[in-house]
Amino acid sequence: MLEVALGRRRFMTYLLGVPALAVATRITFDAVAPDAAAAALPSAPSVEEMFDIGEALVVASAPTMPLVKLEIGEDGVARMGVPRIEMGQGITTALGMLIAEELDLRMDQVEVTCADARPELVLNQMTAGSSTIRAFYDPVRVLAATARARMLAAAAVEWGLPVGSLTTSGGSVTSDDGRTATFGELSRPAADPALQVGAVVPKAASDHKIVGTPVRRVDALDIVTGRKRFTMDLQVPGALPTMIRRAPTWNGTFRSLANRGAIEAMPGVLAVATIPSGVAVVAETFEQARAAVCAVDATFSAGPVPNESNDSIMQKLKKAALPFAAPALGAVTVEASYEWPSASHAFLETECAIADVRPGGAEIWSGFQAPIVAQQKIAVELGLPQKAVKAHVVPCGGGFGRRVFFDTAMEAALISKAVGKPIKLMWHRTDDMRHGRCRPANVQNFRATLVAGQVATLEQRVCGVSTDYRHGLGEILTATATALPEGAKQAVANDAFGQAVFLTFVASPYNFGVYDKRQTELSLGIPTSSYRSVPNQTARGSEEMFVDEIAERLGVDPVEFRRSTLKSERTRAVLDAVVDAGDWGRRMPTGFAQGIGVHVESRSHTAALIELDCRDPKNPLVTKAVMAVDVGKVINPLGLEAQMQGGLAEAISLTLKAGLHVVDGLPLEGSYSQYHFARQKDFPSDLEIIIMPSHDGPLGGAGEVGSSAPTGAIANAYARATGVRPRTFPINHPIDFDPFPPGQLPPPAFPEG
Repeated sequence: MLEVALGRRRFMTYLLGVPALAVATRITFDAVAPDAAAAALPSAPSVEEMFDIGEALVVASAPTMPLVKLEIGEDGVARMGVPRIEMGQGITTALGMLIAEELDLRMDQVEVTCADARPELVLNQMTAGSSTIRAFYDPVRVLAATARARMLAAAAVEWGLPVGSLTTSGGSVTSDDGRTATFGELSRPAADPALQVGAVVPKAASDHKIVGTPVRRVDALDIVTGRKRFTMDLQVPGALPTMIRRAPTWNGTFRSLANRGAIEAMPGVLAVATIPSGVAVVAETFEQARAAVCAVDATFSAGPVPNESNDSIMQKLKKAALPFAAPALGAVTVEASYEWPSASHAFLETECAIADVRPGGAEIWSGFQAPIVAQQKIAVELGLPQKAVKAHVVPCGGGFGRRVFFDTAMEAALISKAVGKPIKLMWHRTDDMRHGRCRPANVQNFRATLVAGQVATLEQRVCGVSTDYRHGLGEILTATATALPEGAKQAVANDAFGQAVFLTFVASPYNFGVYDKRQTELSLGIPTSSYRSVPNQTARGSEEMFVDEIAERLGVDPVEFRRSTLKSERTRAVLDAVVDAGDWGRRMPTGFAQGIGVHVESRSHTAALIELDCRDPKNPLVTKAVMAVDVGKVINPLGLEAQMQGGLAEAISLTLKAGLHVVDGLPLEGSYSQYHFARQKDFPSDLEIIIMPSHDGPLGGAGEVGSSAPTGAIANAYARATGVRPRTFPINHPIDFDPFPPGQLPPPAFPEG
């Protein structure tokens, strides 16, 4: 059994200059064992149940937490540069709520921003694994409580009063006799190293006035009014619009350019540069760059998979999948396979970066999920000292795991160096879908053995294209380790990292006797990266479909079957919540059906009840969704509800109609009109998100847990409505468009002029 030593919480105070008060903290984290409920044939705890990937990231972050600062300046505003990226998940709002709560501030008196790359943080600047709030919940509370204690102590000294006679509210300290001082006025004396401060204890949950209440995102108004600044909105002096002509196949590399002179002579073109991934055109406008890119006559290497298609990739995966163990003599077996193609991350903001590379240094702006390793590897590639490269983390419009890689920032740096000017590189949507890293194709094989009406064994065999983990844990040492040996399509160490992720992410929530999960990965050289919920959306979504098949074989209701076999009372509670709210089992018109699914991930528990209109099986529509989620401690109910809605949108898309068609080594999809991610019309108007009350259980993650349960529920509803159990996904996946020619970028919908 894996154990994590329990540590005594302690904090350290850093006084980094006046007039601002700055404090930092270090804290150790308690390991919490899963709550178990005996039922069916008990399964031994899996690795994920005892120590998951999020906890690994929390532990990795802890040693450098003392370097994370909270500052209060003379203006009385509490500021924190969090070493994570805001990419729509609402972390700046949630962390701001924790700070405002402990300091008795209003939300408009708190500013949480994304810190630039800070190599001294080592493993503490990677946004992944639904770990941000789990990592910062205690440290941020202690930071803010320490700052409040110092404000009270400074006022007590100045007025000659006991600290117990003072209170804080709205950024001020007030005494019983009516004297008042603002935090700004107290920031200088509060930063005095000689100031004596008593024990610091964050507020009890019962005293919270902000945490646990619905708070709108702090950047919501700026987003809807266009004031929020993403990478392409930044006005870096002299940064020139740039686009790239890319290979006609995945991971093809540049060889030669036949018409440089003609391209350089095109209207608005300022420079042409070649880099390994293609031909870069720098122009006065992005449309001029796009037109020139389409006119490029270049040759490329074929890339590692020039002839692959969805069918050929899937055949290789099926062939490489590990076999099941032989069933016990006389056992009844249930088997099923589920196939998932590659999928695009499809976030709203396409890949982009700004780079200004000079002989003595470089500045890069981009939506970095792992800025430290980006800074370090860009420095190596440019031949510059690490400290000469600044990597600015810009909030981005979606990440989902894709932006742990920094391909675009590296390209921008190389182009800027080649042309000697700052450049603003934008990937076209077509580039993003065709050449951006994708969710790996995979096949999910299951076998269950049934003995005396119970599940005696559950075997899961996953075979997928290798997920690229060569970002490591976000800094160059672990990134280098996962990239060895050099020359391999995917390193042996990378695949070992992938096995660790699989083991610490995927776990069956059921007591199904002997549980045996195994993963095989094929290193084909396809550009991949983690996708929201990493392997869980396909692995656990498929298991939820398989659970329905087992229940059918046993002749029992799928909800009652789940209730009798679930390990955790918390999972059972979210299941019961959606069953009650969604009126499970009610009579449905012909062509309609309900489906159910549950999921446990990142110490959070979810369940989903889906109602599906399948009167047209080729155009099924989710008409109703009820989801319940238990994250242990709820910081912002509005943010949590939004995360569940996002997970549902992913599930609707990837289960019903969004996936990539690979032909001759390149996806055909090149726009939202071709890649059928869910639109508003595909989203149910009848939607209920049930947030379970906070409790003393472990703090769970929310960013990824919401996609797997509805994935299974949607497919189960489809099977009940049509009588056909889907085996390949998305369920409806026609090529109903004319693909853009490889290497070409379509004209804008609204041409200039």
